[in-house]
Amino acid sequence: MSRHMTRPTIALAATLAVSAFAASAFAPAAVAQSASHDTSTVKAGTYSIEPTHTQVGFTLLHLGFSYYSGVFSNASGTLTLDPSKPAASSLSVTIPIDSVQTTSTKLDGELKGADWFDAGQFADATFVSTSVTPVGRDAAKVVGNFTLHGVTKPETLNVRFVGAGVNPLDKQYTVGFEATGTIKRSAFGVTKYVPLVGDVVKLTIAGAFELKS
Repeated sequence: MSRHMTRPTIALAATLAVSAFAASAFAPAAVAQSASHDTSTVKAGTYSIEPTHTQVGFTLLHLGFSYYSGVFSNASGTLTLDPSKPAASSLSVTIPIDSVQTTSTKLDGELKGADWFDAGQFADATFVSTSVTPVGRDAAKVVGNFTLHGVTKPETLNVRFVGAGVNPLDKQYTVGFEATGTIKRSAFGVTKYVPLVGDVVKLTIAGAFELKS
């Protein structure tokens, strides 16, 4: 090492060297434990929603100027899955309305109130599947009864398999999916500011499930 290097430079070089060593040391283990994207590797069984990494995102048009998004979290529920018989799979999800979150805390409070979702009277939204239709090797159309604001209607989710394997952090066997769908909020009695604030709501769902049995 050059005697002309300053102490800050030496410290920076040492930090970079340690970081490079750590990356090379831990990268192979991380890769070895990464999720498989092959549907044939998925284990059959009953899964529970892993709430920390399951999110229900929503997006709607705001005053015709921009699309505004938010998210629900802390979901619970079960998934019964058999890769050899995907059409026999079933899903039941409960989403606490009080978990709604946007970039505005003021709006979060309004959305929980009686003019919008009315979390005090209708504490949860639920989805219970009635049919699963495979689409290719890694996707499915899942039809179910969706309940929101005390109203139940059939809705369809387009679901795609993301990955499965042992979570390297908590050591739980986990399977993950992403799903999209569209609903009309007015059909569920959530009519505040329609049509100024969009009636059509796009759903984007990240679902993580841990194998229980």
